[in-house]
Amino acid sequence: MRLLSYNVRSLRDDRAALGRVVRGCAPDVLCVQEAPRFFGWRSAAARLARETGLLYVTGGAPSCGTMILAAPRLAVEHAEDVTLPLTPGLHRRGLATAVLRAAGGPRFTVVSCHLSLDAAERARQAGALLDRLAALSARGGPAGIVAGDLNEVPGGRAFRLLTGPLRDAWREAPEGGGDTFPSRRPARRIDAVLCTPAVRVLGCGVPARPQGTEPGDLARATDHLPLLARLSVPAPG
Repeated sequence: MRLLSYNVRSLRDDRAALGRVVRGCAPDVLCVQEAPRFFGWRSAAARLARETGLLYVTGGAPSCGTMILAAPRLAVEHAEDVTLPLTPGLHRRGLATAVLRAAGGPRFTVVSCHLSLDAAERARQAGALLDRLAALSARGGPAGIVAGDLNEVPGGRAFRLLTGPLRDAWREAPEGGGDTFPSRRPARRIDAVLCTPAVRVLGCGVPARPQGTEPGDLARATDHLPLLARLSVPAPG
């Protein structure tokens, strides 16, 4: 399975470049951050799905800008949007969550997240995310994947909270670059794919130049670089 995590900055940049990047990465699951969430967001989500060859699963306005898209071959067994507690004066955040399954394969849970710019709120959100992932395991089984913009580099409190029970896919099997922000001169690793022990990480990183893209597409598409993970979800046995 190929999972792509991508902050698309509300589709305000080069849409054609963005489409080429996503299609070139050929993800089975796309976890989006800063998806359209205001007026017309449903139409924008539908366009994004068409332009990437994927299907809308959940998210957008109900999850405060996080979203999940998936390949047609994946069945959606459960989808749920979660709104996180609001800290007055700060931007509201949420989680897009889904339990997916390939034909004849095991279930797995996916969470797309975009954590706060405020360190204290970010740590609280990391705890809430882990609680939600644990609750979803009753539906999705032990295989769980969290992907998103953590707004924090490794070593930060929220990052450490998440990588207590979860494994950092890039750290475990680096495949390409790790720094994801800003896209034109990447210097910080603030986007991550994190997995429960039941998920096998085959490789994870920023693709150098996805197939079918043009020079400069990665910088033009949005202000983050995409993070692509190759994962395997073994059948429980």
